[in-house]
Amino acid sequence: MTSWLTRHATLIVACSAVAHLVVVFCSADMFDLRVYREGAPGVLTGHLYDFRLTRADPGAQPLPFTYPPFAALVFLPLASVPWWLTQVLWQVLSLAAALYLVRGSFALSHPGRTVEPTRVHLWTAAVLWLEPVLHGIALGQVSLPLAALSLAAALRPGALAAGAGIGIAAGIKLTPAGGVVYLLAAGRRRAAAYAACAFAATVVLAALVAPVESWRYWLHLLGDSGRIGPMASAENQSLRGCLARLLGHDGGAAGLWWPALVLLAAAATALALRAAMVRGDRLAMLLTAQLFVLLASPISWSHHWVWSVPALIWLLYGPLRGRRLSGAAAAVWALSAGAWVVPALHAVAPAGRPVSWPVALAACAYPLAAALTLAAVATARPDAPAPPPNAFPARARTTTHGH
Repeated sequence: MTSWLTRHATLIVACSAVAHLVVVFCSADMFDLRVYREGAPGVLTGHLYDFRLTRADPGAQPLPFTYPPFAALVFLPLASVPWWLTQVLWQVLSLAAALYLVRGSFALSHPGRTVEPTRVHLWTAAVLWLEPVLHGIALGQVSLPLAALSLAAALRPGALAAGAGIGIAAGIKLTPAGGVVYLLAAGRRRAAAYAACAFAATVVLAALVAPVESWRYWLHLLGDSGRIGPMASAENQSLRGCLARLLGHDGGAAGLWWPALVLLAAAATALALRAAMVRGDRLAMLLTAQLFVLLASPISWSHHWVWSVPALIWLLYGPLRGRRLSGAAAAVWALSAGAWVVPALHAVAPAGRPVSWPVALAACAYPLAAALTLAAVATARPDAPAPPPNAFPARARTTTHGH
């Protein structure tokens, strides 16, 4: 069976991509992409953050534009492209990003080796159906392309290219800023400085084009998580979202619990980063930083968790593969993302309705997987020998060199 898969890996990923496109175009509204496309022109008129996209579902909340003003400048060309072509181009970009996210994860996990195309194709064919990936692409989300951009930047040996990529990604959506932590942990201080400069440049550029909207966003709207969506929704897979479901409808009911959990997550992240730095484990460093951002953000929708793909690859192929904690973390990721647990629980227990403790705990699937991953990164001895490589057909293995 494995031999058949390796021989037909290219065909398998092509069929998976075609089936993926059929599912998306037949069933998806891509309303996040519509927000980008229809809201972006407001950056030129002073009404960017007054924009609301009304959806066909009568019970759906109108969707505002929630990203920094620089993102609107990036999305502005979409407004002049026909909607059907915008959808096609975005799907192609997203599928390419998924392929690169897999390839880049293997490259960062095994520096100095050429990535096996067969393995990349088979993994891409599979991860297209994970909930964060498929759900995000169906919505027309930018999270997957930004994750690919962050990973591409992390792989660049030059400080300017690495820093600029991460800084620009953070200027579009703040969550890729975790890449700066990776650069610092990897000892790439010059790249981290370039990232800060690139991010600052996006802020200044947007301020020059849209000063009023920039003022509104950075001084008034940035901390207003209520305009993004219901905190207690099962689709909010942040620590604050978990507390909102466990302790009350609004995350404010969490009191001091949320900052306490964020501090605990920060401590776990610091331990994991230190252990990864000692091992020189570059993918673990980047993954650790990005998982912390998702945990600590007030709202991290389930489709933001595309970093589940690098997490699975690190857990199953990284230097600490084969250990019990790594296996447990991989199992939780695969079960929660592969079985679409979060959307199922969202349908059973919409935000605003009381839920039982078992349901509320099950709705914390991604934070639990992230916590297990951080523990797996942090707890192994840096000098512990890794088990033998995962079984893979000899014909698919190649003598490698590269990143």
